[in-house]
Amino acid sequence: MGASLSNLGSNGSTIAPSLGDIPENCVARVFLHLTPPEICNLARLNRAFRGAASADSVWESKLPSNYQHLLRLMPEEQRCRNLSKKDIFAVFSKPLPFDDGNKQLWLDRVTGRVCMSISAKGLSITGIDDRRYWTWVPTEESSIIHFRFNIVAYLQQIWWFEVDGEVDFPFPADNYTLSFRLHLGRFSKRLGRRVCNYDQTHGWDIKPVIFRLSTSDGQEASSECCLDETVHDDTYGNHKRGYWVDYKVGEFIVTGSEPTTKVRFSMKQIDCTHSKGGLCVDSVFIIPSELRDRKGGGFLK
Repeated sequence: MGASLSNLGSNGSTIAPSLGDIPENCVARVFLHLTPPEICNLARLNRAFRGAASADSVWESKLPSNYQHLLRLMPEEQRCRNLSKKDIFAVFSKPLPFDDGNKQLWLDRVTGRVCMSISAKGLSITGIDDRRYWTWVPTEESSIIHFRFNIVAYLQQIWWFEVDGEVDFPFPADNYTLSFRLHLGRFSKRLGRRVCNYDQTHGWDIKPVIFRLSTSDGQEASSECCLDETVHDDTYGNHKRGYWVDYKVGEFIVTGSEPTTKVRFSMKQIDCTHSKGGLCVDSVFIIPSELRDRKGGGFLK
């Protein structure tokens, strides 16, 4: 009989369908193909969109395939609250500390892919307990740039430079890049402005630092780089000084989260013919390779 009575206005005209007429389960099917930020924006349109934006089926598709294994990183009080899948994603989208706070894991808010950072406190640093060589420097700068840790290791001077670390973790299947985050010079604030002191920065332009990684399934990668530029620009000076620089060690591929993947990594400059110093070691990042170029807050090498 043409338009139903429910679609007729008071004057007999036909009322056009609106977004509010779309069934919630249909909206949920569309949301499966959108990113979390897009879903959250659309949830403000009406009740059906808001309901679909809270559906477990939608948010489970945004979580890593092995998210159940990652739940153990949550504080116990959160694990016992029977969180929805949307709430679980929200918890993981912020850095979750583990291993005595020396490591942190989070999900990229757009893709839901797993990222990890490891503090300098979680690394094995030759001579770290000898204050003639190294000091721990509290800072807000690391946390501002990458919302991670609030302390860095500062090298004053040493002949044998060696930093090692490892992580054994059920990484979801992905292609990952591992990098060290370093800073030439010691930074501080003076009259509210950021200043850097390079008095102790030396020796990094003579021989390259060797970066290496290996995995439990036999993958290996390496790179090398002189941390201090020897060519200066008359206008801008040395571009690498005064900035946090992410030095890429290499990539590794994970095909499945079981068994766990053990990754060992290091950076070394052990040529004892010269000393080196004036370097801050912040952290190590393990990030899906496709996301690495999106990561801001410093230069990528």
